[in-house]
Amino acid sequence: MESVLLYIVGILVVVVGLVVSIALHELGHFVPAKAFGVRVGQFMVGFGKTIWSTKRGETEYGFKWIPLGGYISMAGMYPPAKGEAAERYSTTGFFQTLVQDARTASADTIPEGEGHRTFYLLPVWKRIIIMLGGPFMNLLIAVVLYAIVLMGFGINQPSTTLGSINECVVPATSSVQECGPDTPAAPGNEAGLLPGDRVLSIDGRVIGEWDDISAAIRPAAGRTVPVVVERDGEEVSLRLTPLLTERFVLDDRGQLIDGPDGQPLTEQVGFAGIAPAYETVQQPASEVLPAVGENVEAVVRIVVTLPQRMIDVAQAAFGPAERDPNGPISVVGVGRIAGEIASLDTIPVVERVSFLVGVLAAVNVALFVFNLIPLLPLDGGHVAAALFEKLRRFLAKLFGRPDPGPVDTARLVPITLGVVLVLGVMSALLIYADIVNPVRLFVP
Repeated sequence: MESVLLYIVGILVVVVGLVVSIALHELGHFVPAKAFGVRVGQFMVGFGKTIWSTKRGETEYGFKWIPLGGYISMAGMYPPAKGEAAERYSTTGFFQTLVQDARTASADTIPEGEGHRTFYLLPVWKRIIIMLGGPFMNLLIAVVLYAIVLMGFGINQPSTTLGSINECVVPATSSVQECGPDTPAAPGNEAGLLPGDRVLSIDGRVIGEWDDISAAIRPAAGRTVPVVVERDGEEVSLRLTPLLTERFVLDDRGQLIDGPDGQPLTEQVGFAGIAPAYETVQQPASEVLPAVGENVEAVVRIVVTLPQRMIDVAQAAFGPAERDPNGPISVVGVGRIAGEIASLDTIPVVERVSFLVGVLAAVNVALFVFNLIPLLPLDGGHVAAALFEKLRRFLAKLFGRPDPGPVDTARLVPITLGVVLVLGVMSALLIYADIVNPVRLFVP
């Protein structure tokens, strides 16, 4: 029963965190919009039917049932067509009707006498600030949450204390991964190293971190080197002879690197058969921004390869393929992972809390990157339209032509609806995949 309650708590943490993140995202749009004099009629978190709302001044604030986004309603998001009134005129074309409806809805947000408080009349740089305010808030939230995780909770990292000692040496490419009578003993075991020993130096090299141990052992194959460890408060001198063995080549993210033949690459290195004990270490402030940058880079890679990744998700959803743990997941998948972590009684509560905070940080990084995609209705689409308008006006001035005026973004409404449809289909596919074949961080 307790695990079920903790599972629910984990999901609620993600849901509440997502709602707060959305609200702050919209606040990032709202504050500069009001500062620049734009009339904001609504500030809503969620979509669908309104749960609760209240009006303060000219703005209605509220929550809607579907917490998968939010919006602020600014007056005059779309300019009227050149040479036309803002009102709708008669037409029989479907796409033309969509464009006209968008212009009419935009015109309805402008009360009489307040036409000067419209979004489309703002200078380009002000519109860009308003539209980037939302993603910037998500980035700021991510930085704060990463700071809490790294500087407050800390992260598990290998220490210079030995956690385990192998009994024997088994090559990575061997079909048998257990010690046998003819399997050579591991050098660390032969040297007399014990779990709990803290390595002080190897071959005269002072050890400050685990990478120093690896760097000292790998080139020392076949050569006996002195090792000094601290054991029970005393220094103990030992002699270690690393063996030349085969290991898989890993990239910076710890993933296997495949060779031209598609098989994992291996390399010959010195091997001692020792593994570190892990400890939680609080990180300095200088580690926060690099961590956020790595997460941003990872999300950008997902976005760039999204078509292929969605094909992989479909194959996993409707076939036997496994889900990629580094691939896209829906809010349902994020909530499921959060629930599993919260209910996992094999790790300390502090680590579970740290993981949940990290999940919310990653969600905000995803919101930051995703909203910068230069397609309407995303924030990046509005920024791209504003930059195009600036370029068009610059070229007109350069060649002595009349000012072309604001970009008629209403004409992009059919494309916008197409983008919304594609995003909806992808969201539905991800949700279905997260139900029938979820990403599994822990093997049951």
